[in-house]
Amino acid sequence: MSFTKEELKEFMVEELKIVQDIIKRMALNSFLIKGWTITLVVATLLLKGEKFQAFIAFIPILVFWYLDTYFLWLERLYRRLYDWIRTNRLNTDEYLFDMNYRRFIKDEQSRLRIMFSLTLGWFYGSIFVLTLIYVACLIIKGG
Repeated sequence: MSFTKEELKEFMVEELKIVQDIIKRMALNSFLIKGWTITLVVATLLLKGEKFQAFIAFIPILVFWYLDTYFLWLERLYRRLYDWIRTNRLNTDEYLFDMNYRRFIKDEQSRLRIMFSLTLGWFYGSIFVLTLIYVACLIIKGG
C-alpha cells in the first residue's frame, strides 16, 4: 500500500509519540529500581542477626544492577528505533508502526559493557563497595 507524504508525516508523529512513551517508561523503571536498591540494601543491613546475615544485602544490589542494565539496554534500542523512524519514515512505509527493537540489537553494546558504564558502574559499584566495607567492619568487630 502506498501512502502520501502527508499521511507518512502523520504516521511518523504518532510513531514517535509511542516510542517516546516507551523510552519514558524505561527511564522511570530505572529510577524506581535505583530507589528500591537503596531501600532494600539499607533495610537488609539494619536487620539484626548473625554477622554473616549482612551478606544478604548483596542480593538486591546485584539483581537490581542487572535489571537496571537491562532497562538501559532496552532504552538505547528504542532510541535507535526513534532515530530510524525520524530519519526514514517520510521516505518509506516499511516497518510501519512496528515497535520491534530487535533489528537494532546487532549495533548495540553488550549488557555487560552497559553494566559497567560510567553511570551504572559508579552508582551500583559505590553501593557494593560501601556494603562490603560495612560487612567487613561487622565481621572484624564481631570476631
